[in-house]
Amino acid sequence: MKDFTGKVALITGTTGIGLASAIRLAQGGATVLACGIDEAANAALALDAAARDLAIHPRKTDVSVAAEVEAAVAEAVSRFGGLDIIINAAAVHPFGTVVSTEFETWQRCMAVNVGSIYLTAHFGVPEMARRGGGAIVNISSVQGHNCQQNVAAYVATKGAIHALTRAMALDHAGQKIRVNSVSPGSVRTPLLELAARTYGGEGVSVEQAFQRFGSAHPIGRIGEPEEVAELVAFLASDKAGFCTGCDYRIDGGLTAGIGVK
Repeated sequence: MKDFTGKVALITGTTGIGLASAIRLAQGGATVLACGIDEAANAALALDAAARDLAIHPRKTDVSVAAEVEAAVAEAVSRFGGLDIIINAAAVHPFGTVVSTEFETWQRCMAVNVGSIYLTAHFGVPEMARRGGGAIVNISSVQGHNCQQNVAAYVATKGAIHALTRAMALDHAGQKIRVNSVSPGSVRTPLLELAARTYGGEGVSVEQAFQRFGSAHPIGRIGEPEEVAELVAFLASDKAGFCTGCDYRIDGGLTAGIGVK
């Protein structure tokens, strides 16, 4: 279904949910500027997009750097005629408490996970307003609601995304720009692979760790990036025209209950 024909989207992150979202929107007819710092991932996405005949244009971008984000937005406008959709999926996931996390790591996590959302909006919202409105979807996490131990920096950013989403939604509703966030549970992404290697245990494969992670979800498995991308696409589409300022969980029931059996 060509639900994004004529739309121009800027998506941060070219792996995991960002990758899946870029493919889903392009399959719907959007022209996508995919901004990622991982050159190998960018190259792989370019090859995949060409093979599928999708209008996805990867761009090497450090989304925590203002000048690079400004240039990316300018490229979307100059090459493709404007900007209608922003999907903020770029993230880093350090492990540690506030004691064990180095300050530089804390700063980098804040700059990428939250700062990039500020930057894409700072430069992108005026362009969206010129087009008569648009939609922004920020990828958060269930860890912005309930969290594990030893992830202080990461969960701080995910909670901040919920708050920033509400603020942006209120500030820009008058410009017909809708802003929502999505909070996935465990999803098959490079960040979850990192968690699997960190917490999987000696001799435990990534897939075995994924099975254990999945068993914590009432639905009995981890999610797939494409499933999250469908929710992202809905929120970015005109079908979600009355949705703004909210967080939408896609977590296999993980946060529906309590851990007492």
